[in-house]
Amino acid sequence: MDWLQLFFLHPVSLYQGAAFPFALLFNYLCIMDSFSIHARYLFLLAGGAALALAAMGPFAVLVFIPALCATVLICSLGPQDVHRWAFLFQMGWQTLCHLGLHYTEYYLQEHPSVRFCITLSSLMLLTQRVTSLSLDICEGKVEGASRGLRDRSSLSEHLCKALPYFSYLLFFPALLGGPLCSFQKFQACVQRSRNLCPRRSVWVLPWRGLQMLGLECLKVILRKVLTAGAGLTHCQQLQCIFVMWSTAGLFKLTYYSCWILDDALLHAAGFGPGFGQSPGEEGSISDADIWTLETTHRISLFTRKWNQSTARWLRRLVFQQGGAWPLLQTFAFSAWWHGLHPGQVFGFLCWALMVEADYLIHTFASLFIRSWPMQLFYRALTWAHAQLIIAYIMLAVEVRSLSSLWLLCNSYNSVFPMVYCILLFLLGKRKHTFN
Repeated sequence: MDWLQLFFLHPVSLYQGAAFPFALLFNYLCIMDSFSIHARYLFLLAGGAALALAAMGPFAVLVFIPALCATVLICSLGPQDVHRWAFLFQMGWQTLCHLGLHYTEYYLQEHPSVRFCITLSSLMLLTQRVTSLSLDICEGKVEGASRGLRDRSSLSEHLCKALPYFSYLLFFPALLGGPLCSFQKFQACVQRSRNLCPRRSVWVLPWRGLQMLGLECLKVILRKVLTAGAGLTHCQQLQCIFVMWSTAGLFKLTYYSCWILDDALLHAAGFGPGFGQSPGEEGSISDADIWTLETTHRISLFTRKWNQSTARWLRRLVFQQGGAWPLLQTFAFSAWWHGLHPGQVFGFLCWALMVEADYLIHTFASLFIRSWPMQLFYRALTWAHAQLIIAYIMLAVEVRSLSSLWLLCNSYNSVFPMVYCILLFLLGKRKHTFN
């Protein structure tokens, strides 16, 4: 179970925790109006560069180069072209780096460097910010700098116009994690005055700390249960279902803890909900809506709430662009963005089928299940089934070796997604009767 140990002992949280004093300092200096707008951008940029060097070492150059190139593209191309070229360059660069990971893991049969894994994670977040900004420019929500850079201005003026974009791509509170922050919100938070700072946020950080403490206690208990029992390799028959559910539970607790820490760091720096909110802009969201994720009986709702900012980004970037099979395209792109490991390709394609089946099953059930006892029984049954399917998908996505993926597919756990696949096939023929 080496892949489990690598996941749970990931040191990103240590670097995020080390960035807290600088986030609080930045927020305090902004509240006190102690330095200029350009100094604020430089503080965030310098903090991002320092955090990247500390966490990634020499691999930090793999993040600096695409951030600089994306800034050049944003500042030199027109609104109609910037998104296409920024997207192609960023995804091409990220794919090359993921191929390096594939070469290390599958060809050399070696464990990749932890610093290189942190770099890949930061690159994925950088891709979100680059494409979000380029889409905003393409849609007219953000004014591009290309028009201003064509003027006969000095080099210092050109650099000042490019500074907000470069700072946004590398600002340290979102470098290693956190929900996606739009450029409009980033700019409004940096340029805010002391009179616009909300005062209700005093208790947010202590509450986040209590949440993380509770999650860490649950992780310790669940890890002891997993250690005492048989793993996925040695489990037998129905015992594999409990192993799958508990292992996926440990994964989810780790994600929840990381998301809460990332959200707290953004809040400490002044980028949380209530800071810099523009009229008409979608409100800030936390990636960890734990109550909904653990109580829903709808896989489609779980999909929208799991890592919410990334789900919104994928919907805007892929799903809403039209074309045939938008759901399948979205999950296929998500597998590409995550690195195209065999388990990820299998897991995300399975996830797409489960979401499609979820729509049909619950639409069909709403037409025939009327009495409240049957509705209660149906909800309890579908909740258990949905949670087991989610656990199956999560293990498929997280495993790295083909042997582990084969063990999962060859176990009793495959019954749960197979039931949804059969229902999808049967109800798909009657889809035209549903409205």
